[in-house]
Amino acid sequence: MATRIRQKAQKRAENKDKRPFAVAKYIRISPSKVRIVLDLIRGKKAETAVAILENMPDKGAAESLNVLKSAIANAENNQGKNIDSLFVAEAYVTAGPLLKRIAYRARGRADRILKKTSHITIVLDEVVGG
Repeated sequence: MATRIRQKAQKRAENKDKRPFAVAKYIRISPSKVRIVLDLIRGKKAETAVAILENMPDKGAAESLNVLKSAIANAENNQGKNIDSLFVAEAYVTAGPLLKRIAYRARGRADRILKKTSHITIVLDEVVGG
């Protein structure tokens, strides 16, 4: 039994994605707003993506910029990769938990307000050959 667990752990370690990445969780912004921003930088070089995000007025751009800078720092410091050869391989956002609030209405009624949160993930990779 123990050897099988060790074999499974070793197999998982071999198949693990070794690309640099960064994740920001529980960001208080709707995932749909962040998704619009991430669609613009997906596939671009890291330096270009930083320039795009720095010049966008959206709140989603500011949060995404923090995650992108963190991913670049992880690539440089933890894996020793060259910043000039990095590009945004994956950029996606998933929905986090909802904060449920109440707005009181007329005649003793109430409306539910759902405040959405997001988990932003950015994965970088190196340009092969060039």
